[in-house]
Amino acid sequence: MNESSDTPQSDTGDQSRRFLFEHADIRGETVQLDEAYREILAIHQYPGGVRRLLGEFLAAAVLLSSNLKFEGKLILQVRSEGQLPLLMVECDDTLQVRGIARGAEQATSDNFDLLLHNGQLAVTIDPIRGQRYQGIVPLLQGSLARSLDYYFEHSEQLKTRIWLAADGGRASGLLLQQLPAQLTQDDAQRREQWDHVCALATTVKGAELLTVPCENLVHRLYHEDPVRLFEPTGVRFQCSCSRVRTRNALSTLGAPEILELLDEQGSITMECEFCNQGYRFERSDLADVLEGDSGKTLH
Repeated sequence: MNESSDTPQSDTGDQSRRFLFEHADIRGETVQLDEAYREILAIHQYPGGVRRLLGEFLAAAVLLSSNLKFEGKLILQVRSEGQLPLLMVECDDTLQVRGIARGAEQATSDNFDLLLHNGQLAVTIDPIRGQRYQGIVPLLQGSLARSLDYYFEHSEQLKTRIWLAADGGRASGLLLQQLPAQLTQDDAQRREQWDHVCALATTVKGAELLTVPCENLVHRLYHEDPVRLFEPTGVRFQCSCSRVRTRNALSTLGAPEILELLDEQGSITMECEFCNQGYRFERSDLADVLEGDSGKTLH
């Protein structure tokens, strides 16, 4: 395997790492999350099953975001009729992640189908400049990875397969994607190459994804195939909330409701669900919002 840089870097920690097959139009991506995953879990006291599920969603979001060609973010969200009503994670083009599970206090199971019974998976691409895109598919086969495989299979995109694992302390994943024909033009040969790399990937166990460093994992799977392994890109937990965004959200309530809250409480404190950061607003902080909405002059 060839490195894309002469600068040595550690193959541990929070990182995503890309690799390419030299003689096939296929790319791969791996992700390992440690500290970022634990930081997110430390904010909320989730049950074990939810912790592991959130880890898989975070790993999947990083794998999918690693191919974004624009400034923006990718959002994975599930709404279900199961024990976990909503789970959402975000990852932006710089691989900053955040995530949340709502209603997790009622989630007592470790079973995917019980947690997310009759769930719908929404995959949203949200560029800073450009049109927002969303695709929705049902959750299938008791697995987020298989549900994402189904999403790509039915979205007329490039062939893509995903493998995920999480244990409440580390989350990891592997992605394979067939690229547009450049090196290989023959359709039968392309199918053979794709089937070959996927067949080898299916042999990987969850424990291997969680414990084997990327370079070793890729070598273990594809030591007979020429593969170029790129330098890792760091992943970190970073909430995108801010005082300005929170104030904008508060302003959507309308002047009458804001005035009522101010009269009752003296000030309004709003807390971010993702990171628990609180933002406090006094009456003077909202004067222009109230004047613009109600036409009243505050004294």
